[in-house]
Amino acid sequence: MAAQPKRGGVSLPERRSAAKPESNILARITSSPLVSRGKQAACDASFVSKKLLRSTGKAAWIAGTTFLILAVPLIIEMDREQQLNELELQQASLLGAPPTASVSK
Repeated sequence: MAAQPKRGGVSLPERRSAAKPESNILARITSSPLVSRGKQAACDASFVSKKLLRSTGKAAWIAGTTFLILAVPLIIEMDREQQLNELELQQASLLGAPPTASVSK
């Protein structure tokens, strides 16, 4: 005796025949020239935005590293100089010398 495969579960309705694809509203909409132009425009916009993000990222990297190399050491040196000036002013006031007018820019 041959074993019969078990059939169970939910039965789905049969698909409609594809004899008239143009009668389907979805097929008519997706095959319209307006939709194809919209798809092409979306594809072009995606390509341009990816290129723009890459170039913006490269520019941000260049700007960030330039700032770290040039501006941060300058800021640190200016802070050290200001601390040194404040220390000299404090020592001069402790020794009893008249405070000197500091030049501010």
